[in-house]
Amino acid sequence: MQVSSAGGSFLRAQTAIAALFCSLGFQYATWASRIPAIKSDLGLGAAQVGMLLMAAGVGAAVSFPLVAVLMRRLGSLRLALLSHLCLTLLLPALAAAPGYPVALLVLGVDGVFVGCLNVAMNAQGAALEERFARHAMARLHAVFSGGSLLAALLASAMNALTPSVGTHFGAAAAVLLLLGGYARTGLLADGGATAEAEKPGRGRWALPSRVTLWMCCAMVFGTVAEGAMNDWSTLYMRDVAEASAEIAPLGIAVVSGMMVLARLFADGWRDRWGDGRVVLLGGALAGAGLACALAAGGVVPALAGFACVGLGIAAVTPCVYAAAARESSDALTLVAAMGTTGLLAGPPLIGFIASASNLAWGMATVAASALVVSLCSTRIRWTAQVTATSG
Repeated sequence: MQVSSAGGSFLRAQTAIAALFCSLGFQYATWASRIPAIKSDLGLGAAQVGMLLMAAGVGAAVSFPLVAVLMRRLGSLRLALLSHLCLTLLLPALAAAPGYPVALLVLGVDGVFVGCLNVAMNAQGAALEERFARHAMARLHAVFSGGSLLAALLASAMNALTPSVGTHFGAAAAVLLLLGGYARTGLLADGGATAEAEKPGRGRWALPSRVTLWMCCAMVFGTVAEGAMNDWSTLYMRDVAEASAEIAPLGIAVVSGMMVLARLFADGWRDRWGDGRVVLLGGALAGAGLACALAAGGVVPALAGFACVGLGIAAVTPCVYAAAARESSDALTLVAAMGTTGLLAGPPLIGFIASASNLAWGMATVAASALVVSLCSTRIRWTAQVTATSG
């Protein structure tokens, strides 16, 4: 591998790919922020709202066969731009949905294109690291969280100006078009269908390798921990740790804040210690820290344990995505689908365990999941690829 000295070219490509990550977080948080208004406009019940949320997740989870084909035929650059455009257009389509069935269909399709963009943008991120021999994937994932924050701020401003979902989604679509236009001129070119077809074993689907299966396992358990903490931390703080109403929301704030902070610095950790050690130690920190907090009980130990989870689990998905992309586009697609499955399965799994015993045991499952990630990391082929300083 040749290390490029073109710092400007790296920065341009990095910011273009970051625009895709920002777009995905922004698009999802935009429509999620207006669920109450959509519920009111369409006259939906709680069960129907739950089905809407599930439709997007299921669409992303089952998109794997389509994404695998499109990655081979189009390559990551064209698939990223196509899926980005479709996700932009789906916002006004959701606002204009005349009824529940159409809204359900729109969000199901939205989930499919979320799956497409997720794979394509991570493939671009992995290509960026390989081409310039510089770690960048963790910071790109931090930008995803920044996109969600941007969407929340826009939603707050638009709610203050107008109750119209259509106006809000129109403004959000304009932001997405700007991000897509910026990304378009800086994304990394790839060989698309021709290059994929010429590589041995890439012309058709093949059974995943053992290493790929270990990556899938790490991704599933990592996203189970991530998703469950987002959904259950506040309830644990209130019902188990007996935090006040003012303190209880700090659970999710600590997890999210530590994840963003860790992802901003994780590329430097990857330079120093390598992806394998970062995932191994991160999973161990998350699992052991949360387990100790659950054993100690109380508000302060809970917040400390949640901080350990956010800090430890933050680099798992960036590192596993990068490793999967180096295996093949099919491996990346399968790993991404398993990540979505983990995010979907985590919260209801914790709920099932909590209903059968109590929420403390449910959160103990999160700690166990993080420790499984550490175990999986010892079975994954982590290729050392960076010889230049990250920046």
